[in-house]
Amino acid sequence: MLLSTNVHFGLTGRDDFCPGGSIYSNPKESSLFRSLGHQVDVCFPLLKRPRISAPFVFGGESIVLKPQSSIEALPDECLFEIFRRSGGQERSACACVSKRWLMLVSNISRDEICSSSDSSKHETGLSEKEADDQEIESDGCPSRSLEGKKATDVRLASIAVGTASRGGLGKLSIRGNNSARTVTNLGLRAIARGCPSLKVLSLWNISTIGDEGLSEIASGCHLLEKLDLCKCPLISDKGLLAVAKHCTNLTELSIESCSRIGNEGLQAIGKCCPNLSSISIKDCSLVGDQGIASLVSSTSYVMKKVQLQALNISDVSLAVIGHYGRAVTDLVLTGLPNVSERGFWIMGNGHGLQKLKSLTISSFQGITDLGLDAIGKGCPNMKHLCLRKGAILSDNGLVSFAKAAPSLESLQLEECHRITQFGFFGLLLNCGAQLKSLTLVSCFGIKDSDVGLPSGSPCESLQSLSIRCCPGFGDANLAALGELCPQLQNVEFSGLGRITDDGFLPLFENSDSGLLNVNVRGCINLTDKFVLSLAEQHGWTIDMLNLDGCRKISDTSLVAIAENCPLLSDLNISKCSITDTGVAAIACADQFNLQILSLSGCSSVSDKSLPALGKLGQTLAGLNLQHCNAISSNKIGLLVEHLPSCDILF
Repeated sequence: MLLSTNVHFGLTGRDDFCPGGSIYSNPKESSLFRSLGHQVDVCFPLLKRPRISAPFVFGGESIVLKPQSSIEALPDECLFEIFRRSGGQERSACACVSKRWLMLVSNISRDEICSSSDSSKHETGLSEKEADDQEIESDGCPSRSLEGKKATDVRLASIAVGTASRGGLGKLSIRGNNSARTVTNLGLRAIARGCPSLKVLSLWNISTIGDEGLSEIASGCHLLEKLDLCKCPLISDKGLLAVAKHCTNLTELSIESCSRIGNEGLQAIGKCCPNLSSISIKDCSLVGDQGIASLVSSTSYVMKKVQLQALNISDVSLAVIGHYGRAVTDLVLTGLPNVSERGFWIMGNGHGLQKLKSLTISSFQGITDLGLDAIGKGCPNMKHLCLRKGAILSDNGLVSFAKAAPSLESLQLEECHRITQFGFFGLLLNCGAQLKSLTLVSCFGIKDSDVGLPSGSPCESLQSLSIRCCPGFGDANLAALGELCPQLQNVEFSGLGRITDDGFLPLFENSDSGLLNVNVRGCINLTDKFVLSLAEQHGWTIDMLNLDGCRKISDTSLVAIAENCPLLSDLNISKCSITDTGVAAIACADQFNLQILSLSGCSSVSDKSLPALGKLGQTLAGLNLQHCNAISSNKIGLLVEHLPSCDILF
């Protein structure tokens, strides 16, 4: 309670404000006292800042401070009303004050902003701490990618507020790490409220986001076109139902390892998203024939890409694809254990895959000779086929398919162990005139024997051939290839320990167009004779040469390369028997076009090669000196300084 009379402090005597003496030595300074009213006289010394900035009064014998009023004392509801009535610049500035204010501002949707404010015209955004994650898409909308510890609700709220002035966020990618501080439904709510222009959303490895967060996105981002969900265990069919209801512009859907998503969500997407053109469903245990069949049949005229992997579907799904996949151009089927030969046969005879151009089939017991033949006949426009781990497929099925697929341009066979050299060459003899690329990987059924090729027209169209890790492939097969494929330009024979220099001679001699790229990595029996023959007959066309691991290759080969291969741009002689002499020979070559050189594991290359490497480095874009133990680290440091435009690995 305030005193009813004025309180006066004398300058002397026992009533002094400061016992023991006057406040001021000069009595005239008593004029410094100023009145605050009829209750109190207080002294304010000139040119001195008061120690207490808050209003205060004297009550009885003690000083009572009035609490300073603060806007922080207002409840969230009041602050929310203030912020939504503020202009765009003011709101952005308020978002920088504290996390609490940031989260409040980020939860204001555009519909809730008062029309009298100038937010839509004058928003400038935050001085964003997420600027290091910024990318600008071709349509002008910002793109953000958050990974690991950067993926938090606060960061998303900052993005939502900060991108408003740029037309809103166009693409958001979040890669979580299941740490304590990670994105939750609250963060997605901020994006949904502040970024209605969002078109692409990718959520990977986030165990804290559920249906509520995805539903917020669906309700606020009606322009969403691409949705990618991977390892989101809390998202279920309920979340997909919300997406289907509100995001009818959806064109691409990818779901992987989401254990609570099943048929109901996929059915809703198929019925409500008429523009859906691409689906990828992988490792979702609740997805079955009902969901896939409904999704494919509902989008029959727009669905172009279908990828199904590790699902509990049966022949029914393949039958539906074969009948309703009228627009499908790319089809990937991997690891579907319940699909049998009957499923592939029905799919091929459904006559719906007339536009199919690319087909990948992997890890199937059901892909047999009969099924592959049906696919070849039912897909007349197929250009690319990849078969992996076809344990039952044999030579007869491969040759039959080659006859039935006249438009085939590229074929890859991987771990098809029943395919032998007879099926391989039968394919080349019976394929159409469009086959340009053929790849064999780890096909252990191929043996090195004289197949006795029948007289017939050669495979004039084949330009690229890759045979990797087929241990039975040898010189006899290579010689037959030379006779059968005269237009080869790109060849790869990796990890083939049986082939020697003599096997390549027919290939070099019969090549009409000239070899461009040659990769013989890991062919341990090749010697300098191989390189000398190659340089002599194809030196003017060769562009890339990979001799990695060919330990019998020496400096003699490098001299031949330097003299005969002026167009060579990429040379890999890692783990070859190369010395400083060979490096010097390359450096002294005239009109050399070398841009990438790999000497990794060449233990005989020493500091003496540094001047030659420095000369080569004037045009090199990449130089690999890893595991060159005879080159000292300080010399490599000098080389790095001398060649700033060359990317050097050491």
